[in-house]
Amino acid sequence: MPRRPAATPASAPAPDADAAVGASVREGAPEASGEEEAGASEASAEAGDLGIVDGLAQLSFLVQATLGKLAAEYGLSVIQLRLLGVLRDREPGMQELARHLGLDKSSMTGLVDRAERRGLVRRTPSPHDGRAVLVALTDQGHDLARTIEADGNPRIHALAAHLTPGQRSQLSLLATALVTGHTTL
Repeated sequence: MPRRPAATPASAPAPDADAAVGASVREGAPEASGEEEAGASEASAEAGDLGIVDGLAQLSFLVQATLGKLAAEYGLSVIQLRLLGVLRDREPGMQELARHLGLDKSSMTGLVDRAERRGLVRRTPSPHDGRAVLVALTDQGHDLARTIEADGNPRIHALAAHLTPGQRSQLSLLATALVTGHTTL
């Protein structure tokens, strides 16, 4: 019977749909030959089934470790990396941003304060609610997000490089179904 890899504790918050800095398992991966596909299928059969709980937990640890290393290389925490990922294509209010990142109000305020001091984000008054503010990336924040995305996407793709193209496509569809099936994280 195959051994299960040892589980490691999660030290970072769970990733959200926006956190992977634009990484998609399906895009940009090289096509595998028939021999490579057979090898990947054999490796999968030898590994055994970890089960849904262990499989997803260990995949989360693997992705978090990759994102943690990437973030550290740019002097960021994983939550700051996630902040950049969320703000790439939207300007949410603080409450919406807190929901995306799973943070309480005081933690959210501190995170945005630190990012603002670094010149990565700006706050603007909400046109719909005079008491609320919207958070957006600055030009410097967009530049950093694009740089990290270009550096990070190949690292995330590499996690699935041993899979066949069909397996990568299936993983992408299943991951999308899991993430979009949850309204809260």
